[in-house]
Amino acid sequence: MRALIIEDEARAREHMIKLLAANFPEVEVVGAVGSVKDSVAWLGSHPAPDVIFMDVELSDGSSFEIFAQMEIPSPVVMTTAYDQYAIQAFEVHAVDYLLKPIGIPELSRAIARVAAGEVTRPSSETVRAIARKEKFLIRLNDRIVPVRTDDIAYFYSEDKNTYLVTLEGPSYVLDESLDTLAGNLEPADFFRISRSCIISEQVIDSISKLMGGRLRITLRRNVPSLTDFTVSRARVDSFLAWLQQ
Repeated sequence: MRALIIEDEARAREHMIKLLAANFPEVEVVGAVGSVKDSVAWLGSHPAPDVIFMDVELSDGSSFEIFAQMEIPSPVVMTTAYDQYAIQAFEVHAVDYLLKPIGIPELSRAIARVAAGEVTRPSSETVRAIARKEKFLIRLNDRIVPVRTDDIAYFYSEDKNTYLVTLEGPSYVLDESLDTLAGNLEPADFFRISRSCIISEQVIDSISKLMGGRLRITLRRNVPSLTDFTVSRARVDSFLAWLQQ
């Protein structure tokens, strides 16, 4: 069984390789990459592996962006530290998931399911439908304020807090981290431009180049600017590809 590992943390990547080699000799790791860009390039230039172990949050964005750019020809086993709605839905759709830290029994179950052909290949449409969160319920003391995803301008983190900013201006504190949000948003509509910001395509007015290969985003008029909108250099290529969809 040929396996591709998509994981941005070098230590976690090496741990998975050693875990497979020590316990599952039938599994051959044929590749290991850590970004959306490298994943798309690898999958486009190599024969399809028998299984892909894929982390949700990569160095230049969410792994769901890979599905937005191409069809994945292999069964996918998600590996993540976040047990949220999207992951539960993946299990319902017969795509397994492993919660970090990964244990031998869970890994054995996933490999057995792939070998038995129990895992269905997720299409980009399936992944988008699973991952998309249509509405956020904001708790304000004794009130609950529903905010539609289509009304969100961007999310950002600051001082260990995560904020949701709407098109009309109000911002709210969320319980979810940006890592969790990245896996629950429609990848065609939202992009994580940096570790601290996820932006909606609809609020982007223009883009300018900065020194060091980075990009600066200017928001549309009347959209509040409460954080930095600089696209990190590692995410520039994926960001520009996302805009061209």
